[in-house]
Amino acid sequence: MSIDNLWRDAANGIAEVPQTGLMAVVLAAVLLSVFGGFLRRRAPRLGGLIRGTSTVVLCGVLVLVVLQLSRLDPRFDMALPQAGLPEQVVEGGETRVPLARDGHYWLDAEVNGVPTRFMVDTGATLTTLGAESAAAAGLEPARDRLPIRMQTANGSISASITTIDELRFGNVAARGLDAVIAPNIGPTNVIGMNLLSRLKGWRVEQGELILQPNNPQPELVVDR
Repeated sequence: MSIDNLWRDAANGIAEVPQTGLMAVVLAAVLLSVFGGFLRRRAPRLGGLIRGTSTVVLCGVLVLVVLQLSRLDPRFDMALPQAGLPEQVVEGGETRVPLARDGHYWLDAEVNGVPTRFMVDTGATLTTLGAESAAAAGLEPARDRLPIRMQTANGSISASITTIDELRFGNVAARGLDAVIAPNIGPTNVIGMNLLSRLKGWRVEQGELILQPNNPQPELVVDR
C-alpha cells in the first residue's frame, strides 16, 4: 500500500470520528501520548511530561463520561452544578393522563415554550425528541457530551445528548432535563424513565396514568 493510500485512509478515519468536543480532546490526547513516547528516547523529561499531561487529560475525560452516564440514571444522579452541569429538577402537582384510543398515553407539552407532543413510554430509558421537534424547540447537540447508541425499530442509531431548559405538561415542570435527539424516528417524541423516575411517584388506575411530582398542587386532567 502506498503512502498516499495510507494518508487517505487515515484522513477518512479521522473524518468519521464523532464531531464532539470530548472526542476531539480524546483524539488529541492520544496523539500527544504517542508523540511523547517517541520523544522520551531523546528527551526523557520532556517526553515524560507530555505523556503525563495526556494521561491527566484522558482521566479528566473519563470523569466527564462517568458524570454523563450518572445523569442519565436517576439512581446515580450527580447533577453537580459546580462542575458546570445543570441540576435536573422535576416538580409541580398531580397530573392525570387518560389512555388514548391507540392504547398509549399522550401529552401535549411545551419544550422551551414550543408546543410538542409526547408519548409516555415507561419502557424507554431516556426522554427522546426527533430531529424536527428538537430543532423547533431550539435544542442542539451538546458539543461536550458523547453520543449514545439507541435501539429503534429500524436498528441501532447514534443519538446526541441535549439539555431541555424547561419541559412543561399539565402541572408538571422539568428543568435542566437531559434528553436525546434521535434522527430518523419521525414525529414521535417520548417521555422516558429519566423524567418519570424523578417524580414522587406514578401509577395507572382505571385507564389513567397518574403522575405525582413533589410540591402538590391541584390536579389537572390532560386531554387526549
